[in-house]
Amino acid sequence: MAIENLIENVDSQIVNIRTKNLDISFNELYDMYRNQELIISPDYQRLFRWEEEKRSRFIESLILEMPVPPIFVIEAEEGVYELIDGLQRISSYLHFRGEKLGDSNLEPLILQGCDIVPDLNGLSFSLLPKVLQIKIKRSFVRMEVIKKESEASLKYHMFKRLNTGGDLLSAQEIRNCTVRILGAKALDFLEKCSENRDFQKIVSRIGKEKEKLQYKQELVLRYLAMKNDLEDYKYPVTEYLTNYLEDITVGKREFNYEREGKIFQKTASFISEKFGENAFSGITKNGVYRNEFVLYYYDGLFVSVANWIDSILKYSDPDKVVDKLNEIKFGEHLRAYKTGSVNGVKTRIRLFMEGVQEILDS
Repeated sequence: MAIENLIENVDSQIVNIRTKNLDISFNELYDMYRNQELIISPDYQRLFRWEEEKRSRFIESLILEMPVPPIFVIEAEEGVYELIDGLQRISSYLHFRGEKLGDSNLEPLILQGCDIVPDLNGLSFSLLPKVLQIKIKRSFVRMEVIKKESEASLKYHMFKRLNTGGDLLSAQEIRNCTVRILGAKALDFLEKCSENRDFQKIVSRIGKEKEKLQYKQELVLRYLAMKNDLEDYKYPVTEYLTNYLEDITVGKREFNYEREGKIFQKTASFISEKFGENAFSGITKNGVYRNEFVLYYYDGLFVSVANWIDSILKYSDPDKVVDKLNEIKFGEHLRAYKTGSVNGVKTRIRLFMEGVQEILDS
């Protein structure tokens, strides 16, 4: 590409990103939130995870007039702003003022852990002296506004880059917030599948912590990507899954929601009936199932059953398929392919696929 063309490309993208900045008080932000002029999406609200001490120290910083990093919003219709970066700061202030985010049942924040002015500890907003209430209301923050004239794809990329850093979000939590800018249909599909009772039963051993991080939705996405796009699989898997989700969201890749939903439902039902909670667990030397979730069992078993599900359900003796799947699952050969490498993932899925085909052809 010629240098001139490169420069033109860069300049054209800059033109497509239309922004403005405002210095705005936290009291104005509070009023905007209460009047639904500042929107924090439900997916985003789930990510509020600062501990109370960290929230308290942020409030202490405002009282002490310390500088605050800027927040970023997207301008939507009718002048409404959607928050895309700054959740922990804005939520901490709203919590201190007594607001409840989403379905949160948090009581108003009582300051604790303030280490510059320890006398603040134990105080709520209503117990602060009037002069300090006014001071905190009048604290200012720079708001960077991405105007509604900006292209949606550029809004998305900005959102994604802003939200891959500081707060240790899981990959799926970031996807749930960022990809929604491009469209909600694929994300809603992942959520619906993850709530399927049979699926919840067979992945129940992922544990409560991973469940909070939207790991069930990521498992659905992982299955769909490996079932439909295994050839393009690459390591690390995070980028591969994000790219697949982006592609089906914007229609770059064909995705039949009705057909995929039926296949998923039948597959989850079959595995739940035949394997139950032990579907993706290993066994001890005594033949007792461990309380664990093994990802490489999940890849091979779920994808292979899904690809053959209609034939399996028509087969005269589906228990033979179950026996073969268990044979592969606990066989020595599979252990050599349990990593996330390209060869590991593709080979373990192939082993399960060929095993099921062997039974169906017999």
